[in-house]
Amino acid sequence: MDALKPPLTYTDLADPQAQPRYTGIASFFRAPITQNLAEVDIGLIGVPFDGGVTHRSGARHGPRAVREQSTMLRRLHGTTGFAPFAAARVRDLGDCWIEKPFELKGALDEIAAFYHHVVQAGVTPVSVGGDHSIAYPILQAVGARRPVGMIHIDAHCDTGDDYMGSRFHHGAPFRRAVEAGVLDPTRVIQIGIRGGSNNLANWGFSESSGMRVLPMDEFQDRGWGHAAAEARRVVGDGPVYLSFDIDSLDPAEAPGTGTPEAGGIRVIEALRLLRALRGLDFVGGDLVEVAPSWDHGTITSFNGASILFEILCLVGEAWVARQGA
Repeated sequence: MDALKPPLTYTDLADPQAQPRYTGIASFFRAPITQNLAEVDIGLIGVPFDGGVTHRSGARHGPRAVREQSTMLRRLHGTTGFAPFAAARVRDLGDCWIEKPFELKGALDEIAAFYHHVVQAGVTPVSVGGDHSIAYPILQAVGARRPVGMIHIDAHCDTGDDYMGSRFHHGAPFRRAVEAGVLDPTRVIQIGIRGGSNNLANWGFSESSGMRVLPMDEFQDRGWGHAAAEARRVVGDGPVYLSFDIDSLDPAEAPGTGTPEAGGIRVIEALRLLRALRGLDFVGGDLVEVAPSWDHGTITSFNGASILFEILCLVGEAWVARQGA
């Protein structure tokens, strides 16, 4: 179809991703929008659901805010040179919106059904929440054929259990995933864990199941390089999922989230950590818990979009490697 406004002088501007970043309808990284899975290798998906939060709500608006800020980013990775949009068919699949959002377990079942459809079509998902409860149904799809390992960057372990009548809130997705047999706890590392608790056994399931908990004190004492090396050691060569909770960052750089914890990872440390994970077999990833109503000057959603681009590049490089395997 002919463009309504074709470029007259600079022919490279025929590519919408090359046009001025303040133009166009916002999609993740200005990628093409489609719901035809046959034309997609890596699907960027919003999950605007925060029915599992235990404190401040608002993460349901995260995908829209991150989409908007992601239009600020460019097509090539400035450090590695990787070009995800040239290497694979990266498309914005829109949102996994929830038909019945007021019943938590049913809502998560809707998300699981959506992701089973995506994964069975051969599409690798990169998602934006939404609260962290969405990771469980995503893992149900990604780990359906075999349990996956996970690199989990967060202020909280999210391996809790029943809380005020539910076992499926945003503080429990990874316990549920282990119990469902879709997540291998011996190949899980949780990085940046910190903060107080009302339960002395708050990390109990993580540690008893075999997960490697790398708390924030250790991260600060030994650095992002140590955390990356530990992550590579723990997850090994098998398929691995990446889950990044924005509250892993220090509240000074990510105030817009539901459960902030003082003394977190700096953005530059997070970027260096992620870049040090290149070469692992990533089969999906997510960015969660951006709550723009608590943000200041869009700093959280912009930093979230920047983290998301790193996740996309990691998943993209892994996708390319699998094609040549």
